[in-house]
This record gives sequence, structure tokens and C-alpha cells, in this order.
Amino acid sequence: MTTIDQAPASFAVHIPDAVLEPEPLDPAQIVSGDPQVTGKVLWASADGKQLRGIWQITPGVVTDTEANELFVVVSGRATVAVEGGATLEIGPGDACVLREGDRTTWTVHETLRKAYHITL
Repeated sequence: MTTIDQAPASFAVHIPDAVLEPEPLDPAQIVSGDPQVTGKVLWASADGKQLRGIWQITPGVVTDTEANELFVVVSGRATVAVEGGATLEIGPGDACVLREGDRTTWTVHETLRKAYHITL
């Protein structure tokens, strides 16, 4: 992940136009398609346990084990199935909370871009 080092106390980023860096998926996570992930960490706490940033994934199906995360979808659409829990239909303007340890399957219908805050 790319991190903005020494970010000022307050700043703004236009999320739709932010340039993101490749974040290759572990091939074991890919269920179908050829999804590509990019992202940028905009801020990280001194201890590295809090991250804020932008993340994007192209269409396909992937699995993941989640961190404690709040995100807002800026563009795109996906279905996120939480093992033993809800199936979330998410799109632009939706806020989503995932719990640490949630095992998820993401079916990305349209390239999805989100702004996030993660607690590790």
C-alpha cells in the first residue's frame, strides 16, 4: 500500500480522481474472473493500528477475512456475503461495517471504489 507520509492534520482528497497503486491479490483469494485491486493509505496512526484510505477492485469474485472496518462506497456495485451472516448489496453512497474476522465472499459487479477506516 502507498501511504501519504507526514500528512497534514487536515486535508482533502477527491476520491473519484485519486491515483491508486496496485495491491496484488493472493491467487488463493480469487474464486472467478480476473479482479484487480488498487489502493492508497491516506493516513496511518503512529502505531499502525488505524488506517484510512481508498481501495478499488474490478469485477470478479474474491474471498477475504476482514479487519474491523467502516467504509463508504463511492462508485460501483458488489454483493458481499458474510459467512454465517448477512448478504450485503452495496453501491454508491452505502456505508458498510465489517467485523474483524468476518469471512466474506465479494462478488463485484461493477468496479467498486471505497473510502475506508480500518482498525487492526
